[in-house]
Amino acid sequence: MPPETAGSGWLRPDWPAPAHVRALMSTRRVRPAAGGSDFDPGRDGTLPAAAANRRQLALELGAAPVWLRQVHGAEVVRVDQWRADAAPVADAAISATRGVACVVLVADCLPVLLCDTQGRAVAAAHAGWRGLAAGVLERSVDALCEAASCPPSALLAWLGPCIGPQAFEVGADVLEAFGVDPQAAPTWQAQAHFVRRDRPDGARRWLADLPALARLRLARRGVVRVSAGTDCTVHDASRFFSFRRDGAVGRMAAAITCID
Repeated sequence: MPPETAGSGWLRPDWPAPAHVRALMSTRRVRPAAGGSDFDPGRDGTLPAAAANRRQLALELGAAPVWLRQVHGAEVVRVDQWRADAAPVADAAISATRGVACVVLVADCLPVLLCDTQGRAVAAAHAGWRGLAAGVLERSVDALCEAASCPPSALLAWLGPCIGPQAFEVGADVLEAFGVDPQAAPTWQAQAHFVRRDRPDGARRWLADLPALARLRLARRGVVRVSAGTDCTVHDASRFFSFRRDGAVGRMAAAITCID
């Protein structure tokens, strides 16, 4: 379980990042502004608490977050070079400028925070199964290495709370998206990341391990220093929002920046 500042509701990654790299993730225990501790004003377009919560996150970080319009894709944006008024349409963000923070919103999808060992640049990625299969982590690693002028072996990654492998039931389409043939005999990859568990009515289903799939993708790109907890957003209703458990009731924010 990631360390949580007593009474604050903020998770702090337990990882060997440089001291000037600041990273955190909200829980639903963050002291809420009026209306709740949601950070997503786009969910219904009128949520009044979101702006106040976003200001609270900026104060906690000591930096200015650039918020994304996430679409479950693999687009990566350099938010410290973003000049348009509208939020960039992307599912991962890179910053090599101190005081400019990368942030993603999640409520079962996997938040991945990254930095290089010197703290020259940081990244945040929103990695649901669609984004993972489309290459959002590989593209994030490539962009971060370019921004930090370092190889993938010099990167650190933190995997935040997400839907756990005992709760993430998927169909054959998800296996196919990761190159696993659901009709074929199980391979080591399928056995490691997808466990067959059919429904009582005989419908074919599998339990998918989202963090393990992310680790595999990162390792294949050369990122092996990965820190992670085992928190499941579905099973811990007191701390986390979960779309699968509750529907669209809120999202948490995971953010990272370099400070002076």
